[in-house]
Amino acid sequence: MLTGANLRGANLSGANVSKAELAYARLVDVDITNADFTGCRIYGVSAWGLTLSDGTKQRDLIITTLHEPKITVDNIEVAQFIYLMLNNQKIREVIDTITSKVVLILGRFTDERKKVLDALRDELRKRDYLPVVFDFNKPACRTTDETITLLARMARFVIADLSDAKSVLQELRGIVPELPNVPVKPVIIASQDEPGMFDFYRPFPWFLPVHRYNTPAQLLTELSDRVIQPALEFRATTAATS
Repeated sequence: MLTGANLRGANLSGANVSKAELAYARLVDVDITNADFTGCRIYGVSAWGLTLSDGTKQRDLIITTLHEPKITVDNIEVAQFIYLMLNNQKIREVIDTITSKVVLILGRFTDERKKVLDALRDELRKRDYLPVVFDFNKPACRTTDETITLLARMARFVIADLSDAKSVLQELRGIVPELPNVPVKPVIIASQDEPGMFDFYRPFPWFLPVHRYNTPAQLLTELSDRVIQPALEFRATTAATS
C-alpha cells in the first residue's frame, strides 16, 4: 500500500508497482523510466516533473475512488487534468470558451502597421471573441514555432496578416499541414503581391483564399463577411462531415 506516500525525488526506475494503491501519493521529481504502473489507482496523486521513458508503462490508471465508477487513463501526468475536467464545471467552461472563442492573429508588424493588429484585436473583442496576438519581432526559432502551434490548436480560427510580413508563411508551416480543423484566413494589403510560398498552401482546403484590403478601415468593415464568416463556415462544414 502506497496510499498517501511521499515519493518526492525517489528513483523508481525499472520498478514494478503495477496495481498498487497510489491514491493521494506525492510523485514530484520522481524517476519512473521503464517502471510499470499498469492498473494503479492514482486518485488524488500529485504528479509533477516526472522523468519518463518509452518503456514506462502507464496503462489503465484508475483516476476515481473505490466508491465511484471506474475511469482509467494511460498517462499519469494528464490524469489530474482529466479528473478536474470531469468534476469541475468552471474548468469545463474555460475549455469550452477557449475552443469556441479564441482567435489567433499572426503577423510581423512595423510600428507603422501596428495599428492594424490593434484594430483587429479590438474589433474581435467587440464580437465576443478572445483574440490572441502573436507579433513576430524577430525570426522564429523552435520554441516560437512550438508556441504558435500550441496556440493554433486552441483557436477557433487563425487570421494571418501577410502585409510586410511574408515570413509568417514560414511559421504557418507548423500549423497548416498539421491542423486540418483550424481554418487559416490570410489577409494582405492590396498593394502587395502574394508571396510565392502561397503555392505550398493552396492544396490545403483549410488555408482559405486570401482577402485583400486597401486600408485598415476597409479590413474592419469587411471583417465579418470576408474574414470571420468564411472561417466559421469551414468549421461548420468540417464538423458536419466528421
